Amino acid sequence: MTTIKGPAIFIAQFIGDTAPFNSLESICQWAAGLGYKGVQLPTLDARFIDLQKAAESKTYADEIKGIVNAAGLEITELSTHLQGQLVAVNPVYDTLFDGFAPEHLRGNPAERQKWAVQQLKYAAQASKNLGLNASVTFSGALLWPMVYPWPQRPAGIVETAFEELAKRWTPILDVYEENGIDLCYEIHPGEDLHDGITYEMFLDHVKGHKRANLLYDPSHFVLQCLDYLEYIDLYHERIKMFHVKDAEFNPTGRQGVYGGYQNWVDRAGRFRSLGDGQVDFKSIFSKLTQYDFKGWAVLEWECALKHPEDGAREGAQFIKDHIIRVTERAFDDFAASGSDDAFNRKTLGI
Repeated sequence: MTTIKGPAIFIAQFIGDTAPFNSLESICQWAAGLGYKGVQLPTLDARFIDLQKAAESKTYADEIKGIVNAAGLEITELSTHLQGQLVAVNPVYDTLFDGFAPEHLRGNPAERQKWAVQQLKYAAQASKNLGLNASVTFSGALLWPMVYPWPQRPAGIVETAFEELAKRWTPILDVYEENGIDLCYEIHPGEDLHDGITYEMFLDHVKGHKRANLLYDPSHFVLQCLDYLEYIDLYHERIKMFHVKDAEFNPTGRQGVYGGYQNWVDRAGRFRSLGDGQVDFKSIFSKLTQYDFKGWAVLEWECALKHPEDGAREGAQFIKDHIIRVTERAFDDFAASGSDDAFNRKTLGI
């Protein structure tokens, strides 16, 4: 077994225009001061990393790594969530997702998609240059407007969508294989890969591609009423990344999973700061340790109530307290009687 690495923090929700959140150097110093040992980097803000440059220049990648290391931290992984979303977009969401792309590509879905695909490929190459072994993204969604089967879905549309999704992602996954990087899909509402079944469907269509792996985030499963502990039992061999994020689901006589179009504060299901929700993290850390998870425990802070800086400060200690330092010997070794093959055979009467 392996001791999970951490605590680490995904900085996407903390980036801003004022210090210490407006540069890689200062945000790393801030995170280190809270007790974090790693940072997960989003890749759309050039103040923190120029993704293309990191892909094409090992020297530049070493400079980025050096800034992080100087604060006493490591880069855990790169994130391409927003670029991944643009790999597959149902036309109903074109305008809403345009904001994820450079301004000159907005209103041009075909060129926007080409840009997104190239971004994913850059992330594979940049990850290799940075000495990483995994990266996280979203799958995008062609089918999400049809998540509820009314009106009745046209026959064959699900199969067609997953065939197209696989067609778009397989060449990207091949680049990750060439660079020795696991591409981890965050299983998330709003994506075609939003639960175990949809992930299995996708995996079938990409012919079990070895790089099509998973980021585990239990918060999204609480909001779907999915068994997030059994999920680890089912998919632990594919889980290569871990977002430590809390959530709660409190249905009423007025609303449930769908939330009644309410904002995050007023929804039955909502994300919470670590320790304020319902997720059983003791069991999660135990299961991941049992299955020899070798990655980082990374805080993703999202909470409709608590201030982000309080969530970050509390989250570092929360993760530290949940990481299990694995044992190097069995607890009952003191009672071992010693044996060899002859002794065992004699004991069995054979």
